[in-house]
Amino acid sequence: MISGGSTDGDSNQARKVRSRRECLEVDWRRRDEPVISFGPEDLRGVSLPHNDALVIQARVVNYDVLRVFVDNGSSVNVIFKEALVQMDLHEYQLEAVETALFGFAGHVVYPDGEITLPLTLGTGDLRKTVMTVFTAVDVPSSYNIILGRPAMNEMRAVASTYHQKIKFPVRGQVGEVKGDQPSSRRCYGETVWVDQKKARRDGKEKECLEEGAKEREVHFVAEEEHEVVEIEPGKHVRVAREISTSTRVNLLQCLKTNISVFAWSQQELAGISPQVAELKLNILPGSRPVKQKKRHFGPEKDKVLEEQVGELLKAGHIREVQFPTWLSNVVLVPKSTRKWRMCVDFRDLNKACPKDCNPLPRIDHLVDSTSGCELLSFLDAYQGYHQIPLALEDQDKASFITSGGTFCYVVMPFGLKNAGATYQRLMNLVFQK
Repeated sequence: MISGGSTDGDSNQARKVRSRRECLEVDWRRRDEPVISFGPEDLRGVSLPHNDALVIQARVVNYDVLRVFVDNGSSVNVIFKEALVQMDLHEYQLEAVETALFGFAGHVVYPDGEITLPLTLGTGDLRKTVMTVFTAVDVPSSYNIILGRPAMNEMRAVASTYHQKIKFPVRGQVGEVKGDQPSSRRCYGETVWVDQKKARRDGKEKECLEEGAKEREVHFVAEEEHEVVEIEPGKHVRVAREISTSTRVNLLQCLKTNISVFAWSQQELAGISPQVAELKLNILPGSRPVKQKKRHFGPEKDKVLEEQVGELLKAGHIREVQFPTWLSNVVLVPKSTRKWRMCVDFRDLNKACPKDCNPLPRIDHLVDSTSGCELLSFLDAYQGYHQIPLALEDQDKASFITSGGTFCYVVMPFGLKNAGATYQRLMNLVFQK
């Protein structure tokens, strides 16, 4: 049972308005739709007896997506972040969602946002496509998508777990999608195994807390376990106390030798030269500029936006602009820390830009390449996207509006269609030797 999300309104006021409106609506039935029924012939190919969930294959955008779980107990359609990454949709701007998702026993998940995608069920002439709102969540799952009541009602579909089939009306006829029982059983087994493992781990951690044990199954370096070391006057680093003496000496020597490659303050971030890397939008000829109508957020969120815009102005990443040809709205997305991240809704602008097909690396290949190495170092490029300049002729196109005015980016912002490819091309250049 999944409840919450923005299906019935993304605020208490919106949910009350929706409830009052539905009370006034007149019940009516479409008389031109075919009768949907299930019979013995629908059991052909079904392994009986069974208690399998209904897991199907669907087409989302231009991808055939396996492991789609049909769940009449869900108030939202869920798409998991791993699926968005595999479909190359993770860079698209998500609409903010304020209402959390609540599962069985009160488990709470905060969505990353919403995205509207075309969902297609059926094959051949009996194929049906509807624009479907998916709620994106970043949690591990054996499934790629959960089709909840909104998608089923939009499709006017009827599901039968016993017959392992979905049926829906299509132009006066009945289309259908068969379930995948082997996939359903694999997903169920993986889910139970992961939940049991998590339960055992939680039980062990609880025992450790009760006994006052210092050993934990998941280890982390607490703040007090660090030692502050001064490399140069005014330049300090934190080094874990538990590392060996030889490793500590080599680490500090490495940092002192290469101290010039680190930025110790915001002002030291000179950025990348345009001759090395620069983002150009290359807007398609004939594209009509779009100016979005300003959205209103309320005084609390306006204050958050004012603070974040002020930080960007101080850092020189944006500037005020007048008479922009393109204008986008800002979106506040909740972070895992319960704070807000300001993003820009560049969807209209992205539609007018061609796709940069520069290949992105596969994470599993990167992990495999570390095999045989004794030490693994993670270097974080501080505000890496904002170190790449945006072409001067394209800066006014990356404009956005807030209650404080209109601004445009002078550096590459998050959310643009080809930002990831541009950043990857720079990394390939930096590490080519």
